[in-house]
Amino acid sequence: MDTLTIAITIISLVLGLAIGFGLAKYLEKKNASKIIQRAKKSAAGILKEAKQEAEGIKKDKILQAKEKFIELKSEHEKVILSRDKKIADAEKRVRDKESQVSSELARNKNLNKDLEEKIADYNHRNDVLEKKQEEVDKLHSSKVQQLEVISGLSAEDARAQLVESLKDTAKADAMALIQDTIEEAKLTAQQEAKKIIVNTIQRIGTEEAIDNCVSVFNLESDDVKGRIIGREGRNIRAIEAATGVEIIVDDTPEAIILSCFDSVRREVARLSLHKLVTDGRIHPARIEEVVKKTTKQIEEEIIEVGKRTVIDLGIHGLHPELIRIVGRMKYRSSYGQNLLQHSREVAKLCGVMAAELGLNAKMAKRAGLLHDIGKVPDAETEVPHAILGMQWAEKYGEKPEVCNAIGAHHDEIEMTSLLSPIIQVCDAISGARPGARRQVLDSYIQRLKDLEDIAFGFGGVKKAYAIQAGRELRVIVESEKVSDEKASNLSFEISQKIQTDMTYPGQVKITVIRETRAVNIAK
Repeated sequence: MDTLTIAITIISLVLGLAIGFGLAKYLEKKNASKIIQRAKKSAAGILKEAKQEAEGIKKDKILQAKEKFIELKSEHEKVILSRDKKIADAEKRVRDKESQVSSELARNKNLNKDLEEKIADYNHRNDVLEKKQEEVDKLHSSKVQQLEVISGLSAEDARAQLVESLKDTAKADAMALIQDTIEEAKLTAQQEAKKIIVNTIQRIGTEEAIDNCVSVFNLESDDVKGRIIGREGRNIRAIEAATGVEIIVDDTPEAIILSCFDSVRREVARLSLHKLVTDGRIHPARIEEVVKKTTKQIEEEIIEVGKRTVIDLGIHGLHPELIRIVGRMKYRSSYGQNLLQHSREVAKLCGVMAAELGLNAKMAKRAGLLHDIGKVPDAETEVPHAILGMQWAEKYGEKPEVCNAIGAHHDEIEMTSLLSPIIQVCDAISGARPGARRQVLDSYIQRLKDLEDIAFGFGGVKKAYAIQAGRELRVIVESEKVSDEKASNLSFEISQKIQTDMTYPGQVKITVIRETRAVNIAK
């Protein structure tokens, strides 16, 4: 019984397991089919969405392609239109040239025909004139013979008497004609000269530069002043001894003053102080070392400035020593006007004026740049700067025209070329420009008063005006007391008096004006 029960139980379990397994398989199959159906539906939906999206992308791409095609087509049409226009213009130019050539050919044919006709007519007239000339010669010979018989004189004697009688009349007419021609030439020459000078000044623009005799050296703090002065002033004495510049240390905050008439020495002192203050080591031995190095640096800079100047002005073949002298002009001044800028300005003015007059502009620039080199001698000399500059130019191989222009620009020697007056005029233009040169106001005003007082010291002077910054003295005299001849003498006497009694830069022009007026009143 127990065995049977166990067997039945086992069989029941086996049947249950088989039934459960079958049921599980059935359920699994059923679930799998549902999952497959859902997957198919999902795949169909995704496929549908993908098709719709692909269709949209396709439409967008087609639209973009159409827009790009339209854009390329319009650009292509523009290129074709531009090319067609160029071809049409070229065809038009060719047609115009063809018509011009054909018209020229037709005109040349007509001209040739007219020329042939004129040549034939000229030959005919020439033949007629030759025949007429023969008849006139025969008639003239017969008339001369008749006159000789009637007058009892030969033709040569009669001609001599006629020439002698007409000689005085011809001389008078010739003198009158010459005088009129000279006056007209003077008037024309003055107008042309004024035109050239005004055009030259207008075309040259330059800055106004004023140099002083002092330089201000700025300090970061007043504590540096004590280090510059040194113990018992030994540092400042060493700087002054090494540079030749006076160092003024006062109550001015964060600054000391360097005073010296020589701009080169002043610049050496300024740069040396800058190096010493930057380095921090300030003692007499270091000061001497720095000043030597700075002096060498300034010399190199002078040569570099000279080279840059001649390159800027287009001047070639200048001697190295003259280039060094040109560079030294940067540290020289004339009545406060920087000498290098003045010389550059004169060179430009000379180049323009020479070009206007049809002269050698390059040589004029060369002479203009070198005209004041005598103002930068290494040692003091009694020779005038114009003569000294001419001697240097001759020494370093400059042409005679340039040397004469340098020596004659203050009338120390006679001018021998057209270049010399151009240099003189341009030097005066640059120096007389307002603001170019500096003078102390009181001495300037006093000089103008002295000029007018000298004029009033002569008899017959009614008014006197110092104008153009003291470069011209205009004197108005009384016509009853001063004649024309005396007015000319008065101008000379005033110029001699000014030259003897006064000191002034440049030249002073004395103009004496004598005016006669006749006044009546109609009642």
